Amino acid sequence: MICQKKLDNAYRQVNFIMVEAYWSIGQQIVEEEQNGKDRAEYGSYLIKELSTKLTKDFGKGFTTTNLKMMRQFYLAFPNSHTLCSELSWSHVVELLKISDDAEREFYEKQTILESWSIRELQKALFEEDKKFVAAQVEKIKNGSAKFHSLEETLPRLDAAIKAINTWH
Repeated sequence: MICQKKLDNAYRQVNFIMVEAYWSIGQQIVEEEQNGKDRAEYGSYLIKELSTKLTKDFGKGFTTTNLKMMRQFYLAFPNSHTLCSELSWSHVVELLKISDDAEREFYEKQTILESWSIRELQKALFEEDKKFVAAQVEKIKNGSAKFHSLEETLPRLDAAIKAINTWH
């Protein structure tokens, strides 16, 4: 029991160091490589170059997709003091799928408070998306759907469909 607690604690510490490192890489991409802009003027070339260099220097884990997530991580959480040791990189990746800042913050806090595993967070997001889709379908049936907000509706419907596909 004592050994397991020590191992769990060591795992959390290593994981947090990894999350901090990924945040720092995202910060470097935005602040140094992109001069503080959300995107570099020369497009995805920067990310591809960094991916090649980091993979050569440190091994796998630095794909262009991961580097884009690290950049997004820094942009979503620009203050490093907001990083939490209870969140794994997998938690962060799931939270980054939420475009609304307040909603993302809500799920971040719930994940920490409830000590949700990644599967529990995914399930909570999936259930919320199912409720959203059901509410939209009901609005359509009742004729009260507001289609002027499709830019908000479509990404959530798309996320719900992707979540449904991963659970089956």
